[in-house]
Amino acid sequence: MHINQIRKLNLGSFRLNCRIAQCVAMLMFSVCLPVMAQDFRVGIVDTDRVLRESAPAIRAEKRIEQEFSARDREIKVLAKQIKDLQSMLEKEEVTLSESERRNKDRELTNLNMNMQRIQREFTEDLNQRKQEELSGVLAVANKAIKVIAEKEKYDLILQEKVYHNPNIDITAKVLKQMATETGSAAR
Repeated sequence: MHINQIRKLNLGSFRLNCRIAQCVAMLMFSVCLPVMAQDFRVGIVDTDRVLRESAPAIRAEKRIEQEFSARDREIKVLAKQIKDLQSMLEKEEVTLSESERRNKDRELTNLNMNMQRIQREFTEDLNQRKQEELSGVLAVANKAIKVIAEKEKYDLILQEKVYHNPNIDITAKVLKQMATETGSAAR
């Protein structure tokens, strides 16, 4: 036997041994995977739904509406003043003197600038309050998720997903836990 033939024989037996080892590993993995999967519990929480439907989120939304309703009414009143002044200027443009028209134009410009400033401040304040309330709701949600995870022995709970099986969705449990926690805190 030549050396090349011996090398080919050794290389062939090495490849055969590798294939056998791969098959054994695949067989062991396929047998062990279901056993491991039975012990591993995963849950999914739809954060958007929690932020829409949970009792703390609904209360936060009502607080914000109540807090900002007066400012919103002020903005609407100012917008009506601007609209009325514009239509008055259009209707009486020919009857107004040059100085009166300039004064009304200046008044309209000042009202518009004031309106833009007030709207910008309103939007900034509203967004800030929404973020504050949102962080509070998320803190309550995270606490509820932790309680459920510990009580029901979940190994992993995810809040962001692309797809999930509805069987592992625990959002309803989280909403119920949040209602329980906030209900007992309100008493």
